[in-house]
Amino acid sequence: MVGMRYHVERRRGVAAYQQIVDQTKRAIRSGELGVGDRLPTAREVAESCAVNPNTTLKAYRELEREGVVELRQGVGTFVCWAPARMGPGQDSPLYSELADWIGRALLADLDHDDIRGLVELALEKQCGLVEKPRLIGTEETGR
Repeated sequence: MVGMRYHVERRRGVAAYQQIVDQTKRAIRSGELGVGDRLPTAREVAESCAVNPNTTLKAYRELEREGVVELRQGVGTFVCWAPARMGPGQDSPLYSELADWIGRALLADLDHDDIRGLVELALEKQCGLVEKPRLIGTEETGR
């Protein structure tokens, strides 16, 4: 096993099993996990993240359904698919710029939730997912 470690943030508003799914996919994208690597057991994740083992099993079943891992009864859960390149990794200049920005945000006393919120807001704005404020004026009111 590679030593995958999960971190479940309860205040984040995302289900614990989904955080495990997302962190697993992120580890595969970054190259931290590769085909054949064994994931931690449900008991190990339960102990390290203070979640019910069934939460981890739900995440692993979701990953299995997506074709990312293979559950082998009595043996473990193994990565069975990893794309050649799912996105920029730690060797990307973008990663370096983002890491520098996060460092500055931490020095400015922003916490993880603040940083995550700023990144999500910027991403949503760049992708056009943020609704533009509606102006109340002559066009909308007919005046």
